[in-house]
Amino acid sequence: MTVYDELVARGLIAQVTDEEKIKELINEGKAVFYIGFDPTADSLHVGHFMALCLMKRLQMAGNKPIALLGGGTAMIGDPSGRTDMRQMMTKETIEHNIDCFKKQISRFIDFSDGKALLVNNADWLLGLNYIEVLREAGPHFSVNRMLNAECYKQRMEKGLSFLEFNYMIMQSYDFYVLFQKYGCNMQFGGDDQWSNMLGGTRLIHYKLGEDAYAMTINLLLNSEGKKMGKTQSGAVWLDPEKTSPFDFYQYWRNVADSDVLNCIRMLTFLPLEQINEMDGWEGSQLNRAKEILAFELTKLVHGEEEANKAQEGARALFSSGNAAEMPEAVLTEADFEDGSIGILRLLVKAGLAASNGEARRNVEQGGVSIDGEKVTDVKAVVTKDSIGMDGIVIKRGKKKFVKVLFN
Repeated sequence: MTVYDELVARGLIAQVTDEEKIKELINEGKAVFYIGFDPTADSLHVGHFMALCLMKRLQMAGNKPIALLGGGTAMIGDPSGRTDMRQMMTKETIEHNIDCFKKQISRFIDFSDGKALLVNNADWLLGLNYIEVLREAGPHFSVNRMLNAECYKQRMEKGLSFLEFNYMIMQSYDFYVLFQKYGCNMQFGGDDQWSNMLGGTRLIHYKLGEDAYAMTINLLLNSEGKKMGKTQSGAVWLDPEKTSPFDFYQYWRNVADSDVLNCIRMLTFLPLEQINEMDGWEGSQLNRAKEILAFELTKLVHGEEEANKAQEGARALFSSGNAAEMPEAVLTEADFEDGSIGILRLLVKAGLAASNGEARRNVEQGGVSIDGEKVTDVKAVVTKDSIGMDGIVIKRGKKKFVKVLFN
């Protein structure tokens, strides 16, 4: 099986611009590709994790990754997938976030001996002259085509700022610069980035008469149908200070039965033959598959020692004896307002806090998690749908657990 065929078999590829040429470049180890990471927080989250795994997989096959840190594009903000404008960040905040990203990306990608590049688009975007950009890129972008792009269409009714409208041009300009400076011939991204990525391939073709290629990867979904890593209480971070290895393990241990094999195919480096043998697994066997998934991904992010600790801790906690002893709290329809309940009220109802004030302190101090995911927002809410038939497990501190059910 070729490298490209394996990407297809793992369900990673969503769209490509020229499949035959992309196959050739990837299979022969001639792809010099980039993926962009806008530093909007001080840690990468599991939404980035899929891209990092793809970069690692392709580097192992002899291709050269470029990790592009968006020190420039973060000054604008990507409107894709958002209902409102991002809060504007200072240069100091962006630079701090970039430093954090560099450390995390280096855990996945080998930057030694020129095997990969780590670059910051602030190096060329922040010094651009506005008139220069208009003359260099402006003539090659159709406003009509941009307005029809999905990333803009969904924002038109609620309001799209002119600042954000420029994001597609800036991302396209990145590919144009990377092509010229580093021989970058391919860009990868999430399926929601397709319009922006096509802009870059067109700009290179119009300006240089050269061909470059774009490929998007499928966005993995969790059981609620949201983008990977997004649950009722925020993102699942790769930074162990923001999401502990145990909570990271638990996040993957709790994926839906219908998602577990897709996650194993897309994110782990287990052989496809071994994964395909799991296709017929049911019942308790699926729980074993979830353990495999959680262990492999925790090992990738936090190392084997932490993965072993997380697995041992999870097994001890949810062994049959402990599960039987775990206290339960049952919510009724009266506990919800518009189908949801605030985290502070939920902690009180579950008996984990005596008052809203105590619950607030617990959340602010980072001592609360739901199904293994830390809750840090005192305004976070939990929906009836997210509780489901099986309930959720709320943890406060290191030893207090309550299973919350809805009746």
